[in-house]
Amino acid sequence: MSNKDTFLAKPIKIGKKTAKNRFVIQPMECCDASQGGGFSDAAIQRYTDLFEGDAGVIVFESITMQYDSRARDMQISLQPDNKDNIKEWTKFIKDMKAINPDPLLIVQLNHSGEISGGGDKKRVCVKPLHGFGGDLVDEKYVEDTIDMFVKTSKILYDLGADGVDLKFCHGYFGSQVLRPYNDRKWKYGGAWENRRRFAFDMTEKVRKAVNDDKFIVGSKVSMWEGFPGGQGSAGPDTAIIDLTESIDLVKGLEERGANFILESTGAPSITMALHMPDKAKPDDCYLHFTMAKIIRENLKNKDTVVMGGAYSVLNNGKNNLQAVQPEWNNMFHWGNYNIEHGYADMISLGRQSLADPKLPIKYCEDREDEIKWCTACDNCVELLIQQTNVGCCTHNKHYTKLLQQVRAEKGKLKWKLT
Repeated sequence: MSNKDTFLAKPIKIGKKTAKNRFVIQPMECCDASQGGGFSDAAIQRYTDLFEGDAGVIVFESITMQYDSRARDMQISLQPDNKDNIKEWTKFIKDMKAINPDPLLIVQLNHSGEISGGGDKKRVCVKPLHGFGGDLVDEKYVEDTIDMFVKTSKILYDLGADGVDLKFCHGYFGSQVLRPYNDRKWKYGGAWENRRRFAFDMTEKVRKAVNDDKFIVGSKVSMWEGFPGGQGSAGPDTAIIDLTESIDLVKGLEERGANFILESTGAPSITMALHMPDKAKPDDCYLHFTMAKIIRENLKNKDTVVMGGAYSVLNNGKNNLQAVQPEWNNMFHWGNYNIEHGYADMISLGRQSLADPKLPIKYCEDREDEIKWCTACDNCVELLIQQTNVGCCTHNKHYTKLLQQVRAEKGKLKWKLT
């Protein structure tokens, strides 16, 4: 059977628009903005390759609207009041659509909160978390942040983007408000009905500001962050899993007009391997499959798309998974299987999109033998942590040399399990 006849190659409706296949490119920060937060040549080339790769959906990496509180030194930003920055975005979207008009371009909006970098960057928090912290924000700050997300969504709509991903995951500001650990007595803390206001009010306001149901709105969500008081835990001081709030979150987002949920778990700064299964513990991909299934079962509308994560580690079977027969042990088997059985509607590629941004078109054209596979070495993550330009160190010699230079200057990070 040709790959063209598989579930992964089938189109799918997302809101009023259609993705031509079931591949989603994850939002991958690569620390390669131009000075001031615009588009460098390296960033433009990355997205050129992705648009040529012909995935159904490309989620643009996490962008900051609060340039003074960003996670990366060279993080791409959208600055609503900066005319030069808006001109860069106008040109970028126009140029990418000219390269390939088919992929749906969704831009992930974020505020780093207590994960904002050091130096002159301002860290803020809703309640200081051990090892993180920052200046405590008030209700007006939260409301101004919501307004910034709304304003930016409208700008992106006007510039021709297909949608936005309102980021409520991975330990960033959205997670910090939502998690049970935020038991502070204020408008956005304590009871779940207070904490969820941030996400629900933002989604409602974006839908109202962009009065066009063709514009896609959705969210990447950490179902369980994996530490005491994190999203998906049973209380502010326990690590016991309780998905009641996470399920209510995705249901409430759908009720307020969300067209998709991009599944995730973990918080990279705290539970990296849970968020992004590595080759030492690839089995965590099954947890992601399960979380996607739970989301799918709790959404009312079958047209609300569930994008499942953690597929890169599977690659073409060289993944250290045990008790799996060879013909099952690969990304494409599990992607097609999970879609066929209704556990997810699309699969998302993170590290694999750095290894080979053209995987989707190669798969759909039966050119699997040409795919450059992610080995889950996680050297790309080491570059990210070191605040250096990010790319695949296995298949791109430029980044191999860059990693060597960084290690010579700063030493090798000892954060990995392998």
